[in-house]
Amino acid sequence: MTLILGVASGCTTAATLAPVGGASAPVSEKSASIVVDGSTGVVLYQSSADLPRIPASLTKMMTLYLTFEALESGRITKSTPIPVSAHAASQAPSKLGVRPGQTIDVDTAIKAIVVKSANDVAAALAEYLGGTEEQFAAQMTAKARRLGMRGTTFHNASGLPDPQQITTARDMAMLGLALRRHYPQHYYYFGTQDFAFNGRLIRGHNRVLSQVNGADGIKTGYVRASGFNIVTSVSDNGRQLVAVVMGGNTAKTRDAQVVSLVNTYLPQVASR
Repeated sequence: MTLILGVASGCTTAATLAPVGGASAPVSEKSASIVVDGSTGVVLYQSSADLPRIPASLTKMMTLYLTFEALESGRITKSTPIPVSAHAASQAPSKLGVRPGQTIDVDTAIKAIVVKSANDVAAALAEYLGGTEEQFAAQMTAKARRLGMRGTTFHNASGLPDPQQITTARDMAMLGLALRRHYPQHYYYFGTQDFAFNGRLIRGHNRVLSQVNGADGIKTGYVRASGFNIVTSVSDNGRQLVAVVMGGNTAKTRDAQVVSLVNTYLPQVASR
């Protein structure tokens, strides 16, 4: 087994989670999966983990990584108002429904991205932090390279369909580990299951949070070309694990697969 260097140690310029031999499983042209010990980076299981896949809304994990980075550098605070442009407001669903000229504070924006997977809010944050969404996407790709994510290219902040936006299951596991390791003070957001906005209670759809003891995030995603994706993090009695499933035929089967992987491999993780 191989360690994910840097992310496990806390370095901000992580080396890659090197490919290793692993269990094989029937795969479709969309499917891929990997399970990683969250403390050591040891790969416990993988299938098609390095083949190009479409991230869909898993993209927003990197949008939030750069948002957390901006919070820590002092560029923004949780109360900073983020203006909504016509471009941001025009994004396809899933969306919060903010209108051009409105603002949304950073704290609410993060919750909208985690819970609602709001494409309009992701675009607004991208424009605020990057100048344009295109420039922000370039920053996302550059950060991916610094984290060791060699198979990932971003072209937007939301994960809406773009033929050039690709990733791998291994890279998504690497990003999931980096989010917890580098921004533990903000990681609690990924366990958010609902939030209030304009008098409405917005509920999430990450069912795995209630199906697995210790599940604390991270993100689901779907577009037709990707199938159903999920990155799940578990912290249970001193054991940490990240599991990625991509290309599920339905949300239900995707969830069942990731729950099965967690239940199978969490007992192999040593308590810290």
